[in-house]
This record gives sequence, C-alpha cells and structure tokens, in this order.
Amino acid sequence: MNTGRRILLATLVAGTLDITAAALLALLAGGAPDKMLRGVASGPFADAKHWGAGGALLGLAVHFAIMAAMAAVFVLAADRWPVLKTRWLAAGIGYGLATWAVMNLVVLPLRWPAVFPHLDAQSVATSLFCHIVLVGLPIARIAARR
Repeated sequence: MNTGRRILLATLVAGTLDITAAALLALLAGGAPDKMLRGVASGPFADAKHWGAGGALLGLAVHFAIMAAMAAVFVLAADRWPVLKTRWLAAGIGYGLATWAVMNLVVLPLRWPAVFPHLDAQSVATSLFCHIVLVGLPIARIAARR
C-alpha cells in the first residue's frame, strides 16, 4: 500500500474512531454532538460555535484535517524509520501519548487558556485512552502495512 493510501486510511479509521468517542462522551455528559463539533470548529473559526449545522460540519472537517496531519506525520516517520513499523505496538502507544501531550498541554491551552488543560484523573484517563487506543494504535498499525 503506498504512502498516500496509508495516510488516507489511517486518517479515516483513527478520525472516525476518535470523533465517535467524542460524540458518545458528549452525549454521556448531557451535551450534544453537534455542539461538540461546533466547539472543534471554533478552534480556527471563533464564531463557528454559533453557526448551527454548518458549524458542526465545519467542525467535522477540522477534526479530520487535524487527524490527517497526525496520520501523515506518523506514516512519513515510519517510512523513514522502519523500527516504527516493526515495533508498531510500542510506537503506537508512544505516538498516542505524544499526541495527547501536544493536544492537551500545548494546543488546547494556547487556544483556550481559561479552560484547558483538564488534568483531573477521569479526564486524563479518558483522553489518554482515546489518544492511545483510538488514534495512536490504529495509525501505527496502518503505517506498518505494506
């Protein structure tokens, strides 16, 4: 499988798993998935939280664009350093931890400093699970495909 296809597949698989988990978590917290998606869109587009269905669709696009960047970084790195493919399980766990740290300790606090980071035990455990199991491992496994 060529590099572009692995990036696309990793984006679609990890992106779908992650956004499904986010939607379920929003519902469990008494929120609505469309509001969560508008929140994602409000990262680069501050007013998107007021854009209704269009803002939610934009949030889905933003989510998959971020996931495409995350998948591309790992797949390209794995093509350069084959150990990431041969030891994909450890690499996927490490990449999940790295993506958690970047998102939760850098990106989100820079965009919303009054709200992030959420470092209570439940938030950290849930977020680490999502980043490792739903993002890092699928991306690493797909990157290892031939």
